[in-house]
Amino acid sequence: MSFSSSQEKSLGSPRAEVTPGGDDNLGVPEFYIDGKVNFVGEQGGNGAQATIQDVSGAPVERQNPLGYSVGWWSALFLNITMLIGTGIFSFPSSLLKSLGSVGLALVYWPIGLLISLAGNSVYLEFASYFPSRSGAEVVYLEQAFRKPKYFFPVAFAVQTVILSFVSSNVIVVASYIFKMTDRTPSGWESKGVGIAALTILCLPILLSTKWTLRLSNFCGVAKIITMLLIITRFVALGGHLNAVPDPKANFRNAFQGTTNNGYNLSNALVSIIFSYGGYTNSFNVANEIKNPIRTIKKTANTAVIFVAVLYLLANIAYFAVLTKAEIKGSTQVTASIFWQKLFGARAAKGLTILPVLSASSNILTTMVGHTRMIREIGRQGVLPFPKFWVTTWPFGTPTGAIIAIWVVSFIIIVAPPAGTAFNFIVALQNYPSSFFLALMTFGFDVRKNLNLPRPEYRSWTVVLLFFLAANLFLIIMPWVPPPGGINNSSFGFFYGASSLAGLGIVFLCALYFVLWSKLFPKLGGYQLRQVVVSLPDGSLSHQLIKVRNDEVDEWDAKHDLSGRSLREYEFRA
Repeated sequence: MSFSSSQEKSLGSPRAEVTPGGDDNLGVPEFYIDGKVNFVGEQGGNGAQATIQDVSGAPVERQNPLGYSVGWWSALFLNITMLIGTGIFSFPSSLLKSLGSVGLALVYWPIGLLISLAGNSVYLEFASYFPSRSGAEVVYLEQAFRKPKYFFPVAFAVQTVILSFVSSNVIVVASYIFKMTDRTPSGWESKGVGIAALTILCLPILLSTKWTLRLSNFCGVAKIITMLLIITRFVALGGHLNAVPDPKANFRNAFQGTTNNGYNLSNALVSIIFSYGGYTNSFNVANEIKNPIRTIKKTANTAVIFVAVLYLLANIAYFAVLTKAEIKGSTQVTASIFWQKLFGARAAKGLTILPVLSASSNILTTMVGHTRMIREIGRQGVLPFPKFWVTTWPFGTPTGAIIAIWVVSFIIIVAPPAGTAFNFIVALQNYPSSFFLALMTFGFDVRKNLNLPRPEYRSWTVVLLFFLAANLFLIIMPWVPPPGGINNSSFGFFYGASSLAGLGIVFLCALYFVLWSKLFPKLGGYQLRQVVVSLPDGSLSHQLIKVRNDEVDEWDAKHDLSGRSLREYEFRA
């Protein structure tokens, strides 16, 4: 295969200026060759440095069909709005039950902050290698583990699509809505309200990215006001509220009752990390941000530190107003019990609308980020029908990904019975995520050892190791038996079932990969090759095709390393 001297460079050469060519979205890639290692450099349209990646990576979209609507404030509130979700209103109860003491419950929130800041640093360095690719860990796993080819894209793609539901937050929304009406819903009533909320929240994401971001910004401001409303009751510590006779009671002997059970400690850490789960959301839309590394570096850290302070003060307010028994008994509606004690039952019903709005906006921003992840998976070409996953028709939004999330969430809401079965599915969703995060972080050194130009941002090794240790903890500790026997889990049966099921999904992905990429091609007498597909809306994607063994050499001679036909270059010339 031959390339012009301007296209082919040594992998160790200084970073060249990668210049897009033509008026379309294809551009002119530059290839970096070093033995069997083949990289392609392409310039995006977001003002960032060129993205230099393995040639198997999805092609860079020089003009992003999703647009560049994510500015500084939108990037900030994409994180804030996702960070302040249902956790701060519902997790204080489960956290206190798991840890046993007020003191340790308060200590866990700063631990979550440190893990989140470390995660931001790791993500920032990965993003600086691929600033014109959205989808965050979709891209980082793809590029950190290039061998075996397509394995990690396949594995991550399958588990991401299967587990792409926002059902847990939807159920919390339904719980708060019924709390406002003093009605105890049946299982199907909760499901019905949840499905309605899910559908309503999908509509703005489908119709307009710009208006979705404006709605996210508005909800972010509303969430901050909600948190401040809780924190202002902090004056209860001064004894100024008649409803709180002894506001300092929970802070005397604050560590009394602390558990030493590993299962409970790990469950509590999972809850904390879930509460901070939005700190990387802006990385999912990196190719929709002008100068993404500089913007995300400021907004991501600002968001997580600001929210962490709000979290800690809100928890102190909870413990100042409510007794330990009241918090433990509040399950998913801690905030409602808090307001009821301070303002009375009637006022508490009205104020419950605030966590409803908070949880709803969390679903909104979660889907904004997750739809970009699924679309980027589609652009890798490993899923069937790539055009469905990649298209932005008709509204300039990730249509296929939105439909996929709605369908999977609908199934998860409707299929399992309410209660313990649903708890199992939520736990199942968490374990593969920790597994892939640990692998992604481990793969960081794999990327660093390649002879590539220095990125715009570098993370400290100690930060990397700390983030890796946190994710390894989340993988290992769920195997510690819970107190009360191996069946005393949150879902009512064998405590390791969710972790086994999560690993089972990864194993099935590996089996599918072996069949799809190794066995079937060998039996069928063909090899897989990738081609670059351009859609009418300007979207670019890889598509994997079958090329017969006796035609492989001819096919390779007519295409570049990334899958573009060499006739495109002749046409440009």
